[in-house]
Amino acid sequence: MAALPVVALVLLLLAVSGGPGAAGQKRKEMVLSEKVSQLMEWASKRSVIRMNGDKFRRLVKAPPRNYSVIVMFTALQPHRQCVVCKQADEEYQILANSWRYSSAFTNKIFFAMVDFDEGSDVFQMLNMNSAPTFINFPAKGKPKRGDTYELQVRGFAAEQLARWVADRTDVNIRVIRPPNYAGPLMLGLLLAVIGGLVYLRGSNLDFLYNKTGWAFAALCFVLAMTSGQMWNHIRGPPYAHKNPHTGQVNYIHGSSQAQFVAETHIVLLFNGGVTLGMVLLHEAATSDMDVGKRKIMCIAGIGLVVLFFSWLLSVFRSKYHGYPYRFVVF
Repeated sequence: MAALPVVALVLLLLAVSGGPGAAGQKRKEMVLSEKVSQLMEWASKRSVIRMNGDKFRRLVKAPPRNYSVIVMFTALQPHRQCVVCKQADEEYQILANSWRYSSAFTNKIFFAMVDFDEGSDVFQMLNMNSAPTFINFPAKGKPKRGDTYELQVRGFAAEQLARWVADRTDVNIRVIRPPNYAGPLMLGLLLAVIGGLVYLRGSNLDFLYNKTGWAFAALCFVLAMTSGQMWNHIRGPPYAHKNPHTGQVNYIHGSSQAQFVAETHIVLLFNGGVTLGMVLLHEAATSDMDVGKRKIMCIAGIGLVVLFFSWLLSVFRSKYHGYPYRFVVF
């Protein structure tokens, strides 16, 4: 009977403190508060938080967590020779800075980076063998399939990354790029050149009516656009892709939904070759040169059209699998 007052006292203390469950909840809140404070402190100094294995496990993988973390897994060290990693890092920094200095900035989402040379154990833990890779670690639960960014399809432009972040976290980020003075400078240089020509030539402005010059300029513009330069500008794809296992570099993307920058240059070259062949054929048919030279131009024109159009069609067949037609043996 003497033990009853002790039991009553213990029960009273548990009731006042809320019991073991309340103590555990309070401890979780304290741990969470420390995590958020630490991340906010780092984010105030650098928009993209660099993490090693310990920081990643403690702040990203381990609960509790009421915030999302966008992590770029990359390999930026020079000896890795990852050109795409550097290009993607520039766009990622623009996105993170746009969020950090936005008036809507909160502790709901953070941007982080794990470099292979600083966190190789993280790459092994996630069975990751390629870089760069973007993964969203949501506030609750584990990352799902859609939380891994489709880099090869969507490119790594900051605007594309922002759309993906909005889809996965409901956080809308307005991308603000640093001022780029290359365009105004080029326009000013062009106007200066035109003004200089007008000043030097005086009243003789026949060069402005040169059909060949205007046709060449228009042709260059058309070739650039039909080869995919505008798509590159919007999507920001990588220049090429290097297989981490075999070391083989692919310049042509295997899907019809995406392309590499190098692929654009290759298609531009092929289109230019076909165009040059057509020009030679036209000149061979309409020029006043002797018959021998016109035959040579005709043969050269046919050769260029056949060769470059065949290569162009082979690129098309490699992207549209199952396409049954080919021009020659390519």
